[in-house]
Amino acid sequence: MTTHRPTIRDPHATKEAEDAAPRSSAVPFAELLAARLSRRDTLRGGLGMAATTLFAGAGLSACSDSGGGSSAPSLNFSNVPLNSLDAVSVPEGYVAEALIPWGTPITGTMPGYKGDGTGTAAEQAEQIGQNHDGMTFFPLPAGSVNSDRGLLVVNHEYSNPTLFAGDGRQEDDNGPSDADEVRKDINAHGVTVVEIMRASDGSWSVVNGGYNRRITASTLMRLEGPVTGTPWVQTAFDPAGQFARGTVNNCGRGFTPWGTYLATEENIQGYLITDEDPVPEEKARYGINANGFGYKWSNVAGDASEINGEFARWNTTPTGASAVEDYRNEANTFGWLVEIDPYQPESIPVKRTAMGRFRHEGAEPGRVVPGQQIAFYMGDDARFDYFYKFVTDARWDPENPTPNMLDEGTLYVAHFDEDGTGEWRALDISNPTLAARFSSQAELLTYTRIAADLLGATPMDRPEWSTTDPNTGEIYLTLTNNSRRETPSADAGENAANPRAPNSHGHIIRLAESDEDPAATTFGWDIFVFGSNASAADDFNISGLTEDNEFGSPDGLWFDKRGVLWIQTDNGAPLDSGSNDQMLAVIPSRLSGDRTINATNQAQLKRFFVGPAGCEVTGVEMTPDYRTMFVNIQHPGNGDSTVSNFPDGGGARPRSSTVVVRRADGGEIAL
Repeated sequence: MTTHRPTIRDPHATKEAEDAAPRSSAVPFAELLAARLSRRDTLRGGLGMAATTLFAGAGLSACSDSGGGSSAPSLNFSNVPLNSLDAVSVPEGYVAEALIPWGTPITGTMPGYKGDGTGTAAEQAEQIGQNHDGMTFFPLPAGSVNSDRGLLVVNHEYSNPTLFAGDGRQEDDNGPSDADEVRKDINAHGVTVVEIMRASDGSWSVVNGGYNRRITASTLMRLEGPVTGTPWVQTAFDPAGQFARGTVNNCGRGFTPWGTYLATEENIQGYLITDEDPVPEEKARYGINANGFGYKWSNVAGDASEINGEFARWNTTPTGASAVEDYRNEANTFGWLVEIDPYQPESIPVKRTAMGRFRHEGAEPGRVVPGQQIAFYMGDDARFDYFYKFVTDARWDPENPTPNMLDEGTLYVAHFDEDGTGEWRALDISNPTLAARFSSQAELLTYTRIAADLLGATPMDRPEWSTTDPNTGEIYLTLTNNSRRETPSADAGENAANPRAPNSHGHIIRLAESDEDPAATTFGWDIFVFGSNASAADDFNISGLTEDNEFGSPDGLWFDKRGVLWIQTDNGAPLDSGSNDQMLAVIPSRLSGDRTINATNQAQLKRFFVGPAGCEVTGVEMTPDYRTMFVNIQHPGNGDSTVSNFPDGGGARPRSSTVVVRRADGGEIAL
């Protein structure tokens, strides 16, 4: 048995090979962007003349001439310089401390972290997982606004070779060969619920309480909604199609107003493989092939210790006479949103199938108003894929919430028009176009991407996190980048008029629902900011960024309740400075005019945080009193100890971590 570095890698770095060409016949977003920019000087307000005329009362037009300017609160911290240090950099007067790095013991016998990678699968099941991503803070007791004690729920997106001893895991040339190492890998994925407490000096520590638990890629899950019990999710594990196992590649997070967490399943194609040739459309459209990301957990299928197909299930090649005899449908049990109740540690996580199956990046609700339906906004993080929303049938009643509110509603996909308007197209079997392809709503939801193709959704540049401005109700969405625009082609939709080809640095758009109605089927949109190097030409650096706020590849995105927008980066294209990834802040309601970032007002976008070498800065949250901020550091050093030793230093293996940021004087962060 040979020991060498496995092929597991950052899923963000492999999207170029995984993503296929546009499937929709709609005009790609790049072309809409070009047309939008060419008309920008002739349009009035955030939505422009057309949108103002059509959608009087929508958030962008209604707020573009009021609420902005110097009367809004302002950011009050010194700008953090770009740097490539192997450390966290925060403004003067702030303190940053690592909390819950990978391997931190949280449950049961509390096995300690082993820095040489020799920990077992059983130990990893009781420790913090790898590659922290989205997260949410839930105060204790439930329903309170306590800021000194709470539950931090954290996603763990994928695993690095640092998980294993020596130079990598033990494997032969075709993948892993040790069952316990595969189980350890499985246990490093998923979600953590951990209780934490703030001391009088402002520092935080883990509480060994009854709430703590790990939810992994093997945890029992319940399926709910239209797909439950249908042929599309029947497997040898559960022929009835009621239950599934595990969650993987949990990236951006979501949450609900009733106090639960939504774990998102993004790059499921990295784990599930098939040897079918040709690969059926239903699998190929989700990127499933013979190799995935190289995890190949099914390699140890048949091991004497295997229980109930725990390894075999990752290979979806049909082997039996029907779906209930093999795992051909196993991929259909992934790609959903997983609802987790952090306050009920014995509860079974639920996959909400009414909300669609695709590479979920995030799932944040729009502004929640009693008496109105609730809209959840969701990006499908792939080049040329789409932006969705799910609208509940039930209206929000905080005194008497509707049970299982996420099981009944309408799923929509976005179509953007060049005049700054757009349309939400319902993914419903009543549409003749969809009824001609799918036999039922359950099948349609299982293959949401194919349904969205048929409706002509607008192909986007990797739609990732979305967030809602608490002041205006406007929805902001990160479009991280699209390197497929480097070579003009009919598939990629480039043209000479496109000012952002290639779109190496990404941008952020915002939209407003017509009449501020979460169930609206039309909306207005505009571009809020373009990522760029400060040195780029004006036709690329459209927002006029400087060295104080240049950024690339916006990814994580979050409004705090005060109206501060936090922007995190996962650099797909390096900055001139060679700086590490970062987090910036801006208050959109302070911007005047159309409230977009431009050369005149760009100084209001300020850099608050720079992460250690080789990391991604992702996931941000605050306590209700705004005196503690949590920021996640993913894959410091890209898992290489010659690049980073964060947070332990001294040549140690790099460990993904949550970083606690606070003001030394105990005051509110940023303002």
